[in-house]
Amino acid sequence: MGRLFLVNLEGKSYSCRHCKTNIALCSDVVSKSFQSRHGKAYLFRKVANVYAGEKEDRMMMTGMHTVVDIYCVKCGSYLGWRYEFAFEKNQKYKEGKSVLERYKVCGPDENN
Repeated sequence: MGRLFLVNLEGKSYSCRHCKTNIALCSDVVSKSFQSRHGKAYLFRKVANVYAGEKEDRMMMTGMHTVVDIYCVKCGSYLGWRYEFAFEKNQKYKEGKSVLERYKVCGPDENN
């Protein structure tokens, strides 16, 4: 296994709850009104220090989407998913954006 290079995020950020690796900046939050199987989730314009799983078509509450699950690059914990393709026209704004499940990440003001 090679050396792990992490992107350093400047500013207030969300981090992996397990290993505290920075994942996304607060300024990149698009929406805080998303829902996951496990509760609240936030939509982000961009994320860092993640890797993606396999593409799959998944029926979501808002219709069919092609998504990839995303994981922390440091510890491998599941964090959420990224929208690759939206089948419905009114959902196209999600393409390329990522959803982080709140129970999997720490906010900027959380200690744990």
